Amino acid sequence: GQLEESGGDSVQAGGSLRLSCAVSGFTDSNYCMGWFRQPPGKEREGVAYVDPYDRTTVADSVKGRFTVSRDDDKKILYLQMNNLKPEDTGVYICAAHRTLMPHVCQANLFAFWGRGTQVTVSS
Repeated sequence: GQLEESGGDSVQAGGSLRLSCAVSGFTDSNYCMGWFRQPPGKEREGVAYVDPYDRTTVADSVKGRFTVSRDDDKKILYLQMNNLKPEDTGVYICAAHRTLMPHVCQANLFAFWGRGTQVTVSS
């Protein structure tokens, strides 16, 4: 599978952005999709995942502000980010892994990665 992110930008604190990730190369919808981010000088961290049944997992640091969703017809993953904070700055990376029943997301199984899109939030 191939993944390509878009939508990164520079915004003021309190602003909103919507990231998109176009997916290709998967012949069905049996895969988990997720967003990771890498803040400057820090390690990559998981932000939000969505499984084939639209069940989501969201990191505590963004809960209530970020929403992850997927459109399997269009093969696009989204991340709606509201009330952005300077600590949300980083490279946002889309990822995916195949799933088998019960089709749950597992952070250590992500095998397909995009190149990332930069999000910068200024105070």
